Amino acid sequence: MPDTADLDRALALIGSIPDYPEPGVMFRDITPLLADAAALRTTIDAMLAPFAGQFDVVAGIEARGFLLAGAAATAAGVGLVPIRKAGKLPRPAASVSYALEYGTAAIEMHDDMPAGTRVLLLDDVLATGGTLAAGRELVDRLGGHVVGTAALLEIEALGGRALLGDEPLHTLFVV
Repeated sequence: MPDTADLDRALALIGSIPDYPEPGVMFRDITPLLADAAALRTTIDAMLAPFAGQFDVVAGIEARGFLLAGAAATAAGVGLVPIRKAGKLPRPAASVSYALEYGTAAIEMHDDMPAGTRVLLLDDVLATGGTLAAGRELVDRLGGHVVGTAALLEIEALGGRALLGDEPLHTLFVV
């Protein structure tokens, strides 16, 4: 697990943009963290640590979750399964709709994951919990097994953790 000073430095790189994408929403900009190789490696190592050796693939949720999941899958030496916004996948897919902090959306995943695949579900932000809950539902529906969920940031005031229940959940930074 990375040391506290390295994690503090990584957290300091995350910006806050008020009223984006809608008034009243505080957007967390992780692009400065992604651009810093040491900070990116620190956060990926910390997100993976609680689940080391327990998963076959990392499933990343579009769009910023893809970026983190790709790095995580490479670091762990496993494959990557993309979970995309509705209508973006070229082959047959399963879909789940969910509520967002500022609306509704749907995500999809190809329907060809081998039964019993152990999945680490990864995203950038845990806000209301809808996106991660939908991701878990997709993996379960397709015969996979979510061994854990990791998010870079948790926006505690939005209560998303409650929607995800008792399954293993690791958030790196709580704001």
